[in-house]
Formats: sequence, structure tokens, C-alpha cells
Amino acid sequence: MRLLTWICRIPVGVLFIFSGLIKANDPMGFGYKLQEYFVVFGTEWLSPLAVGLSIFICALEIVLGIGVLLGARIRLVAWGLLLLILFFTGLTFYSAWFNKVTDCGCFGDAIKLTPWQSFTKDIILLVLIIPIFIYRNRIRSMLSRRGSDLALAITSVLSLGFGLYTWSYLPVVDLLPYKVGNHLPSLMTMPEGAEPDQFKIVYTLKNKSTGELRKMDDKEYIDSKVWEDPEWEYVSASDPILVKKGYTPPIHDLNISNADGVGFTDELLNNPYYNLIIVMYDLGTTRKAAQPRLNALVKTAQEYNIRSIGLTAASEQATQRFISETNALYEFFYCDATPLKSMVRSNPGLLLMKNGRVIGKWSHRALPSPEELERRYFAK
Repeated sequence: MRLLTWICRIPVGVLFIFSGLIKANDPMGFGYKLQEYFVVFGTEWLSPLAVGLSIFICALEIVLGIGVLLGARIRLVAWGLLLLILFFTGLTFYSAWFNKVTDCGCFGDAIKLTPWQSFTKDIILLVLIIPIFIYRNRIRSMLSRRGSDLALAITSVLSLGFGLYTWSYLPVVDLLPYKVGNHLPSLMTMPEGAEPDQFKIVYTLKNKSTGELRKMDDKEYIDSKVWEDPEWEYVSASDPILVKKGYTPPIHDLNISNADGVGFTDELLNNPYYNLIIVMYDLGTTRKAAQPRLNALVKTAQEYNIRSIGLTAASEQATQRFISETNALYEFFYCDATPLKSMVRSNPGLLLMKNGRVIGKWSHRALPSPEELERRYFAK
């Protein structure tokens, strides 16, 4: 029994710790994923709690992982593991069966899993956790009772602290395509020889004489030239159906435009000089208290003829109200919220770019001073 439980405890503990750490590194990203689930289940009222729940769940996973490896408070830990994996298994099955959330976010942006892969992973974990739960009374702690409690308490404090830190000051390890050092235009293009996604369209035709319905894909439809046959009439065509997944550029959904809908993506990303990009995907929830500091940075940039822009997913009317309320000194452009959330995990957040490359990235809680920007970048 001891060998069996160790065979189960090691992978379960390691996986829970890894999963918790990788998500705690980016609690806002996991929070966005929780918000997707809230929408699916009609519980959008929980959305303001998403980041707090994200930090708590990540810390819980880490604590349970440490607990099962040490055998600390194993009865309580075994119950926690079982209940948590049952909940996640049901959630991933629902996502896979109904194709509601295409990425569960189990391992953040480090490892992307399809819904069925996530469900399979949870089933394997469930199989490993069941023996731990059944034989929980026979598992002995590696530490004394006081040592076990102290270890779990320290783990809880450090896990929660790590989540709060990365929420406040951006991920320690940036796994997103907009990380510092990346050249964004090259991440938006297809490499030579790469195959794009392949789709098909299914046509439905009806025989005028017999009433027979016939379905055929677009290749057969074109090759047979059935539309030239007077016996068959067109009924309907399906939406494009994915046949084979091809290469998708890391940045594939970034489209920047002005209020009139004119595209500015290439102009802004390929600017050969420094430019400041202030990202505020939601002007209703953005931290307005950060605007005076952002305006100070913009004034310094203007002294060096450096362009400063704001990117938002808000409407033009909301943007004009925001400018009036905050006296924002920069021009605004518009973009979908999804890429803006990936650019910087802060609302607002600041990017410094030059010739399409991300030079610096800051949360609104850790903005550089105008003197620092001037000394490190502008005056060189």
C-alpha cells in the first residue's frame, strides 16, 4: 500500500504544484479564463471576483500539492484533492462536450490543452487521487503535527503572496507573445512553407424530380459541376468547417484602427522611433488615479517628439468622456479587448516600443519615472 500511495502521491503533488505556480504567475490571465466560464454558466455577477478567486485557487492547488507530498494533514488534503478534481473533471467534460471554452487554462499560457486533452488529464488525476483518498488513514506524515501545520501555513502565505505580487507587478515569467524583446510584426506573419488552417464547406442539394437531398463538400461540388445539372437545385451551404489545424501566428487578432475605422496597425507597430502605448482595454474599470503619472510620462516623451497613444476596446463616446475626466494628453486608437488583455496584464498598462519591438512593459503600480525613461531610453 505504501508503494501504491507513493506512486500516486508524487505525480499528483508535482502536477498540482506546477499547475498552481504557472497560473499564480499570471493570475489575471487565469481570472480572464474564469470570466469565460462565468459567462457560459450565466454567473457573470461573479466576474468582479475573478482575480481574487484565481489567486485563491492557485494557492489552494500549491498547498494541496505540498500537503500530499509531505503527507501533512493528509485526511483534509485527500478530501480537498478529491473534491477539486471532481469539480474540474465535470467542468472540463462540459467544456469538451459542448465546446464552450476551448482552452481550460489549466497550465496558463505555458501549455495549451484542448478541452478533450484537459478532460483526459483530469481523468488520469482522478484515477491517481482515488487510492490516496481510500488509503488516506494509512499515509503517515513526513513531519510532526506541528511541523506539518507550519509547512502548510508557510506554503499558504507564500502562495497567496506570490499571486498578489504578480497581480500587482506583472508576471515574473512573461509567456505571452507581447513580452519584452519580442518583435511583434514578425509574430503576425506566416513563416515560409507553413500551412494555414484547412476548411471545407458542405453543400446541400435537392433533386427536383425525386426530392432526394444530397450533401457534398466544396471539392466534390466543384469537380462534379452539379450546379450545371438542371435536376439539382441548391438548398444551403454550411459555415466553414475546420478539417485540419494549420499554423496560427502567435499574434493573429491584433487590428488597430482610429475612430473612423481606418487601420493603423502597420504604422504604429513599425514606427522606427520610440513610442509609448498606454493599454486600457476597459475604460470603465481602469485605474484613473494612474493618469497623472501617465500624463507626466507623455509630456517627457513629447519633448523628444516621441509619439504616445492609448489603446482601448471602449466606444468612442466612452473614450471622449474618459479624456474629459482625466485630461489624457495622448491620442486614442481602438482594438479588440482580447489582444489588449494579452499585451499587458494591467489596466492601465504601459508598453515602450521601437521599430516593432517591445522595449519595456510596466504595470500602473510600477510605472517608471519620467527621469528614468529619459535617462535609460530617450536621451541615448
